Amino acid sequence: MTSLDRHVQLLNNAYKQYFGVFLVEEKENLYKQFMEAPLVIVSHGIEADPIFNFANLQAQQLWEMDWETFTKLPSRLSAEPMLQYERQVFLEKTALNGFVDNYSGMRISANGKRFEIQQAKIWNLHDEGQYYGQAATFSLWHFVE
Repeated sequence: MTSLDRHVQLLNNAYKQYFGVFLVEEKENLYKQFMEAPLVIVSHGIEADPIFNFANLQAQQLWEMDWETFTKLPSRLSAEPMLQYERQVFLEKTALNGFVDNYSGMRISANGKRFEIQQAKIWNLHDEGQYYGQAATFSLWHFVE
């Protein structure tokens, strides 16, 4: 099992712990299912300035970045500079509560396209008491002029 296989298993198990169902039903190739899911799935690690460590194809398309670029990006840069503090406060609350079930917020793509995400679910990633970061998923967004 590769590290990415273990990571999507962690994403799925933690999601089930908080929301009562798996994000993606486990079949033969969970990693492929996560990558090809018709919703955005992202996660970041526990660095002082957390870096994205997972972005499925829908996320890469929405933010207009390939895997290599996305997984080097500090997650705070997915929001416009004026909204980064608001985003950070929200993530700190999520860390304390474990999850949030109905988040909305503005984001910006690599090419400057602004979009609002809606009804996002955000949850902490942990396994056997070890904290690994946070993940988010959403399927509703619209571009803003």
